[in-house]
Amino acid sequence: MIRAMEGVAHLAMEQAGALIREKMGKISSSDIHTKGISDYVTQVDMESERIITGIIEKHFPRHHIMAEETENDGMHEGFTWVIDPIDGTANFIHGFPFVAISIAVCENREPILGFVLDPVRNECFTARKGGGAFLNGHPIQMRSTEDLGETMIATGFPHRTRDIIDPYLEVFKRVFLQTSGIRRAGAAALDLAYLAAGRVDGFWEAGLKAWDIAAGALLVHEAGGIVTDFWGEENYLENGHIVGGSSLTHPFLLEQVKTFLVPALASRAGVKK
Repeated sequence: MIRAMEGVAHLAMEQAGALIREKMGKISSSDIHTKGISDYVTQVDMESERIITGIIEKHFPRHHIMAEETENDGMHEGFTWVIDPIDGTANFIHGFPFVAISIAVCENREPILGFVLDPVRNECFTARKGGGAFLNGHPIQMRSTEDLGETMIATGFPHRTRDIIDPYLEVFKRVFLQTSGIRRAGAAALDLAYLAAGRVDGFWEAGLKAWDIAAGALLVHEAGGIVTDFWGEENYLENGHIVGGSSLTHPFLLEQVKTFLVPALASRAGVKK
């Protein structure tokens, strides 16, 4: 079953990735719709999702699907496919080449398979629970360093929770001052894949959705990293607030978000821990 699901995921990503490469930076304004502030969907997002879900439904008709644009019946017992057909839609619209397809397979709400495809660079990051993390079939691991000043950290700005931007920038400032730099490229799934591959050393972001992070979080786990929510617990798929890193960077980032972001989130009505 696992190998069959891996094969279906690769087939779906291959076909959807070809579409994304063809349409990258060629979207007309009539093909772009706004879901919210800085939250876009294009006809290519919709078509990519149709390709992916169609292939999954053909091979696994009894599995559930949780996808960003068209099918979202939530997490279930048994198998649920969690799909982001284009992570980094704003990048895709502008032709900024940092986009990804993210697919995770969850069993009883826990990710057991993760796939993040960069269709521009043809890099496919994969993970199997208990089986390691890979880039184009080659094993990957988190980068090891004992000097915080040598680390590079990735993040994303909280578009879905803009009211916490001031404490967010406090975290940003402190991370910036104690590391070698921060990168904000606009695709959380790919940020997490880069973390797993040792291209960055830590990641934090607030207000994400399960389809943004389910696959990437498994990649980081299987590459030897630590992933929690802002409270140091493993509820990031539910609350969307995530911190990832090594034994050096994760505690540092967690301390910053606990100090500045947790109080801000607690003051918001309906925050889910």
